[in-house]
Amino acid sequence: MKPKKQVANATMKDVAVQAKVSTATVSRALMNPDKVSQSTRNRVEQAAIEVGYLPHSLGRNAKRNESRTILVIVPDICDPFFSEIIRGIEVTAADQGYLVLIGDCAHQNQQEKTFIDLIITKQIDGMLLLGSRLPFDASLEEQRNLPPMVMANEFAPELELPTVHIDNLTAAFNAVYYLQQLGHERIACIAGPEEMPLCHYRLQGYVQALRRTGMTVDPHYIARGDFTFEAGAQALSQLLALPVPPTAVFCHSDVMALGALSQAKRSGLRIPEDLSIMGFDDIALSQFCDPPLTTVQQPRFDIGREAMLLLLDQLHGEIVSSGSRLLDCDLIERGTTSAPGMRK
Repeated sequence: MKPKKQVANATMKDVAVQAKVSTATVSRALMNPDKVSQSTRNRVEQAAIEVGYLPHSLGRNAKRNESRTILVIVPDICDPFFSEIIRGIEVTAADQGYLVLIGDCAHQNQQEKTFIDLIITKQIDGMLLLGSRLPFDASLEEQRNLPPMVMANEFAPELELPTVHIDNLTAAFNAVYYLQQLGHERIACIAGPEEMPLCHYRLQGYVQALRRTGMTVDPHYIARGDFTFEAGAQALSQLLALPVPPTAVFCHSDVMALGALSQAKRSGLRIPEDLSIMGFDDIALSQFCDPPLTTVQQPRFDIGREAMLLLLDQLHGEIVSSGSRLLDCDLIERGTTSAPGMRK
């Protein structure tokens, strides 16, 4: 049979046509070769090489599963929060001779096929999720056929994965309690997206701190944002327009806190005399804004390192239990918080 000419961006369907089998058989032959006969597996692998879906070297490596490459799925590569987590992952991976690929989930529809192809063709040995969702649809049964996975930063118990993160509820509670100890009674919250588990826990921490001291939880004092500078600025504008605006704001991220800080200055407010602002994460920029940002310091490098070590344990054949590994975090007091109306 004359080999089919290689096509640019060959797909599983191209392989199926060349091998005269269904795309489901191609998927099984490449991802779960034990589920098909040796002859079918050979025909699919040969077809994949002929149409350019698999290079010759990859066809051989796929059987031995020796890519020594890890895929890291990032919710948004533009968010500076993830830089230190990724550095923790990369330093730890490099020590063991592994390469790290970064996949940006912010453009999931375009990337979904790429992620699936990397798995099926065994170009990756494992995955690290920095968000709470897989970058493609997969049932719990289908997940068991995926490479080893670890979640970092988030916690999604339904995925049944080993997870490294902080106690977001307690950290948020402590941050709001700190503002209460300064004397603030009108404390607002700029929360992240409702569908993100960590935002749910941070909002619960805010609510519990208010209730613990007998304060009323006013839904008008809770604004939502998407972890961008613009969202923080817009949320603060919304809060400042209230008949009785807050004297302090707890933000679910430093990026939104910095957006709020900028908006507060544009509105003619003095920080912290007129408004105290609390961030979350301790990104590098929080030390260099004016005034420097009071925030919750997450051990971002350590989160990345510990998650990568858990993944390496799995790759080395060790049994790793699912569930949380909690790391400590600290409240860093800087210049954006004070007692209401007080000059620091």
